[in-house]
Amino acid sequence: QVQLVESGGGLVQAGGSLRLSCAASGRTFSNYAMGWFRQAPGKEREFVAGIRRSDGNTYYADSVKGRFTISRDNAKSTVYLQMNSLKPEDTAVYYCAARFALVPATDPEEYNYWGQGTQVTVSS
Repeated sequence: QVQLVESGGGLVQAGGSLRLSCAASGRTFSNYAMGWFRQAPGKEREFVAGIRRSDGNTYYADSVKGRFTISRDNAKSTVYLQMNSLKPEDTAVYYCAARFALVPATDPEEYNYWGQGTQVTVSS
């Protein structure tokens, strides 16, 4: 089992920044590719960003490319999502997820473990 706990969400004005953290415990964190997803009310959960388990290669949804940065610290068993130039359409509950694989996936069904989510609200 892997337990994931997100933090860092909140209310921010458009153009502002937030940094989300996801702390993992349980099994070896470095064995897992990690992903960030988000879900807005009435919408499906969507992929935001992912990072490979070892070399740190990253992947982004087109909607966040150039604004968001995913990173990981395997020594701290933590993955981060730095969000800059936030827009009202970024408002959602953000989830981190762990996939027992080398690379992340865009399909949420491919992930083995999920955090409880953290709310991000961007006001206009």
